[in-house]
Amino acid sequence: MRLLLLNGPPAIGKTTLARRYLDDHPLALSLDIDAIRCAMGQWERHDQSRDLARAHAVELARRHLAAGHDVVVPQLLGRLAFIEALDGVARETGATFHEILLWATEDETLRRFRARRAALAAAGVSHPERFVEHDVATLAAIAGELAEVGRRRPSARVLMTVAGDVEGAYRELLRLLVEGSAQR
Repeated sequence: MRLLLLNGPPAIGKTTLARRYLDDHPLALSLDIDAIRCAMGQWERHDQSRDLARAHAVELARRHLAAGHDVVVPQLLGRLAFIEALDGVARETGATFHEILLWATEDETLRRFRARRAALAAAGVSHPERFVEHDVATLAAIAGELAEVGRRRPSARVLMTVAGDVEGAYRELLRLLVEGSAQR
């Protein structure tokens, strides 16, 4: 049983890779914290919605893992508190906790983020990502936060992604999971 955190910049492929994992793992649950947050009334006006969504995700993860099923959390997390909460839930339930940092080149990351922002705007979708600036400086700040997470969480593994190569990223994810399980 696994609790898998797919962390990384916006539009890097976290949700896509989580969906691909679910294709091969019956009853695995993808906990999209942004979707939980967006399911709350007037979430945009209440910063508390972020903390509530994360608290709900922790409880859902706990229940699902206790039932014997994998959980995948595709979420940009630049601060340690929620990562540590997920790690604690994994320990509590006897699950293996895997932290994967998805990465791409700076140019590729910016291109993907701008493309997704445009798609969300065209579809009229309200999403927390719309509050994130889509410039080089913002993505550099996010990259700095993620690098610090990597330094402070040495068990986190890096997975380089290539646009359009979901299967290649998935194979590499599975390799990292096996390698990570062997090291524990």
